[in-house]
Amino acid sequence: MATYRATTDWTLEDGADFPKGRYSRGHAIVFGGGHAAPGTASAQVIGNRWSVPGAVDPEELLVASINACHMLSFLHAAREAGFVVTRYRDEAEGVMTRREDGETWVSQVTLRPEITYQGRQPTRAERDAMHETAHHMCFIANSVKTRIVVEEKAD
Repeated sequence: MATYRATTDWTLEDGADFPKGRYSRGHAIVFGGGHAAPGTASAQVIGNRWSVPGAVDPEELLVASINACHMLSFLHAAREAGFVVTRYRDEAEGVMTRREDGETWVSQVTLRPEITYQGRQPTRAERDAMHETAHHMCFIANSVKTRIVVEEKAD
């Protein structure tokens, strides 16, 4: 159906000690459309010394992907249900935990959308139905084991 690309590029800096783990985790990420972003390992995982301030880490990218995919799917579901959305803001949060087998994973992403509508306002049941539709439409949600919870901030 479609192919998506992302290129990561990392180089060992002069003076780094790779065998001892003393090297920057900073790297470049270039997306298929040409947009570039600085990447890093999470400071919460590797510590501040080896991560790069201001760069995005893989866990943040995962949360952002789930967040954006749900939003885009929700906007489509709302439009099809006859609503006009004028703003959608979501401060999503991902939580990393340890599984029973000892491996670490992003176990849950909580979406907290604040949505503004023009004209007729959806009922709670209609909002819940649109979020459920969006969840099932979202390609990213369909691709991950992470639990996704929606806690909409309603008026």
